[in-house]
Amino acid sequence: MANVAYLRVSTADQNTARQLSESGISFEKTFTDKCSGGTTNRPALEQMKEYVREGDTIHIHSIDRLARNLDDLSSLVNEWNDAGVTVQFHKESLTFAAGDSSPMSKLMLQMLGAVAQFELAMIQERRREGIAKAKAEGRYKGGTANLEKHQRIRQLRSEGVSLRKVATEVGVSLSTVQRVLASAEAAQ
Repeated sequence: MANVAYLRVSTADQNTARQLSESGISFEKTFTDKCSGGTTNRPALEQMKEYVREGDTIHIHSIDRLARNLDDLSSLVNEWNDAGVTVQFHKESLTFAAGDSSPMSKLMLQMLGAVAQFELAMIQERRREGIAKAKAEGRYKGGTANLEKHQRIRQLRSEGVSLRKVATEVGVSLSTVQRVLASAEAAQ
């Protein structure tokens, strides 16, 4: 029975120090992702999925550190609970224990997952509004594609590497790999 920590920040320059620092729990293993929570295709999350066993407890600072939409959140928590793994969210003081299928637990998970999903939608809306305003003022030039990563994606795929392994190797999401490959095909 291991206590396992999962930490996530959105960018490489952000710090995970505030997450679970005051829990007072000694963790056997800590998994840390430095990427968006908008996808479940995260290297450390995948490693943790393979690592945890029945009887383990996964400790997460807050629900939005694990998932930004209700489907992903429910899927992950249910998958672990079905495997006998307990999931504890410290900020919300919620624990979803293996075998606990009480209606109140399910309701709390659904409600807080919906709040996280709503929060992400608001962030995206504010971002779009900011970009539109900057474009109107002539201050927005748009993002530039990382050509080295795009080349590496095409190279690995031409070598027969699976889409998921390409994403992990290059450090991008699966959807980015698919988009780069689709644009390369369209250009031909």
